[in-house]
Amino acid sequence: MVDLKKLKQEKLKQSLKKKLDSNVRVFVDENSPCLFRDVSKCIKCGRCKEACEMATGLAQHYDVNKPGKPDVCIGCGQCTLSCGVDSLREKSSYRQVLEELNNYDKVLVVSTAPAVRVALSEEFGFDFGKYDEGKMITALRMLGFDYVFDVTFGADLTVMEEANELVSRITKKAGKLPMFTSCCPSWVKFVEMFEPSIIPNLSTAKSPIAMQGSIIKTYFARQKKKKPEDIVHVVITPCTAKKYEITREELSVSDDFGYMPGVKDVDYVLTTRELAHLIRRQNIPYGNLYDGTFDELFPRGSGGGVIFGSSGGVMESALREAYYILTGNMPSENLLKLEKVRGLNGVKEDEINIGGAIVKVAVINGIKNAYDIIQKVKNNTCDYDFIEVMTCPGGCIGGGGQPKVKNVDDFIRKKRSDALYSKDESLNIRCAHNNPQIIKVYNDFLDGPLSETSKALLHTKYFDRSKEIKKL
Repeated sequence: MVDLKKLKQEKLKQSLKKKLDSNVRVFVDENSPCLFRDVSKCIKCGRCKEACEMATGLAQHYDVNKPGKPDVCIGCGQCTLSCGVDSLREKSSYRQVLEELNNYDKVLVVSTAPAVRVALSEEFGFDFGKYDEGKMITALRMLGFDYVFDVTFGADLTVMEEANELVSRITKKAGKLPMFTSCCPSWVKFVEMFEPSIIPNLSTAKSPIAMQGSIIKTYFARQKKKKPEDIVHVVITPCTAKKYEITREELSVSDDFGYMPGVKDVDYVLTTRELAHLIRRQNIPYGNLYDGTFDELFPRGSGGGVIFGSSGGVMESALREAYYILTGNMPSENLLKLEKVRGLNGVKEDEINIGGAIVKVAVINGIKNAYDIIQKVKNNTCDYDFIEVMTCPGGCIGGGGQPKVKNVDDFIRKKRSDALYSKDESLNIRCAHNNPQIIKVYNDFLDGPLSETSKALLHTKYFDRSKEIKKL
């Protein structure tokens, strides 16, 4: 005889277990360009959901657990850093890159972001925060790349365009204030999906890797007498969301400034972790490598480009340039070291005197800290002029594609950040407009910041994607 009471209890237990299983972890869409979950390894510990709540705040406002469409993930990858069983990781591209490295008919170009060089050596047992671009460059050459470029060149382009855009919005009322930065693809996707009313406040300047890609597939391609489709451009980043960013068709303008189906300005993004995996896979003795140097044409950027990898770095670099645009003078030492916008606090703010004009700025570290300011912007009660938002703790140095270190904390992030600021202070060129390669590309090709050519290649547009989802 069937024990109905026992059967009912068992069904209730299974129902509760099913509910727990679906709510304890973030949902990862199988079609995500950024993230992958190996379900067989998942122990349902809930750390990924906690990371989503604590690092970005997304889980506090939207149901990140719900399977199926719509997928509200913004691809930041903080959940992958929290996963101790390697169930969650970036959507891998290293196999495709390995295949491309054996394609001798293509020109193989790699660009590396600043936050990678202060974290990569951690994968090989070195101390946290070691600035190690030399061994990284040599390893990339040994992997088979024809050209190794520095993304800080693209960061300098971003500074030039973004600073001029800011000045234009302030002095000519040519756009809404406050102006938000647009370098972080997770932040941009969040705005498009959940806060589309503030899209006009986003800078139209592309991110550094997108600008770098546009220049490589146009200016560099013409210099080398190559077609865009004959160049494979790989970017090494600390960021998983960049894998999503390079799928945006409006960012690829390589063929006479028009989109070519199937041709992207950046073909592949590899994370810091993926690069380390490739180096080990190819048996490259990282610790014993000599220090290489970047290739000419885009050999490096200014100190301002280097600090893009830290929270507050984009803001600080743009203000250096805005000061020069408005006054014609080099920024003072105080402006070259804006202590108030540095560090790991959730919200940092400052007031900068630029030629007698007071510019109020804020730096937001983690989207969860942006909600109050977003509401003020929507209600027209925000008195800031310029706001930087980075999704990941500490900025790109704490990106979701960085090495998986047990208990990643602010000590490690600060070590990485300090290494970037130290490099900035050691360089002779601290501002983008003093970079001779930047001067050359504007003179030879771009016709100056905010020119028609610059707007076609270095700026983008955004879309109201709120219709693709529903608030839950």
